[in-house]
Amino acid sequence: MHRIQDLVEPIRDIHAQMCDAVLATTEAATAASAVADLSRVAHDGAGDTIYAIDRVSEEALVRAFEERVARIAPVVLIAEGLPDGGQVVLPRGTPEADAVWRILVDPIDGTRGLMYQKRSAWILTGVAPNRGDATSLSDIVFAVQTEVPLVKQHLADQIWAVRGEAVHAERFNRVTGEHAALALTASSATSIAHGFVTVARFFPGAREILAAVDDEMVAEILGPVQAGKAQCFEDQYISTGGQLYELMMGHDRFVADLRPLTEKLLAEQGKTLGLCCHPYDICTMLIAEALGIVVTAPDGGVLDAPLSVDPDVAWVGYANAAIREQVEPALRTVLLRHRLL
Repeated sequence: MHRIQDLVEPIRDIHAQMCDAVLATTEAATAASAVADLSRVAHDGAGDTIYAIDRVSEEALVRAFEERVARIAPVVLIAEGLPDGGQVVLPRGTPEADAVWRILVDPIDGTRGLMYQKRSAWILTGVAPNRGDATSLSDIVFAVQTEVPLVKQHLADQIWAVRGEAVHAERFNRVTGEHAALALTASSATSIAHGFVTVARFFPGAREILAAVDDEMVAEILGPVQAGKAQCFEDQYISTGGQLYELMMGHDRFVADLRPLTEKLLAEQGKTLGLCCHPYDICTMLIAEALGIVVTAPDGGVLDAPLSVDPDVAWVGYANAAIREQVEPALRTVLLRHRLL
């Protein structure tokens, strides 16, 4: 009998080990004034650009899961940067069909902010029963995300949940070595007014479209901008795990990553869609949902995608049902207006 609970502590420990390895590298680079070395391109693949700092965690990834998790049950490990389409079966030589679990990992989500020491990154993992290629985000039964803090930052959080069970969170003090329980409460606000409301547009290419969606959506909800006033704010956190964390902490009320929807319009302009969210970026949404956060596809349907490194994923996160009730009709109206749905 294979129990997902048997994997919780080993995977949490792997996250801690990976975090320590990345921190050791960033601390050494910072001390040597060599932060730019971490931003060296190590591999430019079809799915994403792999930087030198990514290699630090990916090199330890397979070894750790082979030693700590595959001894409990055979697994299919899926992550950007792995050979053979981004996946490996552990223990090595095990037929894929014999694996009990499929484990989707983003070794560092938020690489760009971390390598320039601007903002924390996150290690993300989602675990689902192995249903072969049909296994999807909706099958995930355990998720954990671990903060990789900046060198100057002494506190870092880890959050995890098993489907159907309570969410757990700890805050680690790097100075004292203490772990303290952390309370998570999503925002109970019923309006986006005066809150953080973000439509992701991190990179060049589709910013004009996405900014128009943002402005028009807010205008539909809150009306025209008043002189000298700010209706709401945004936070372009270049990390999907980080965006989910801000929703979990009650800091943000609405986040939408709509980049994949712009592909058709960009093609009409002779342009190419750039980097988008992938399933491994959003693999911890189980935790957010357990806290009452509503995560959907842009059309309001169920958000789902294969446990693979390739698909582009568009998603919307509402802090609660009331925020969804306020925002979703306006968002849909604007998306239809721009031919994005």
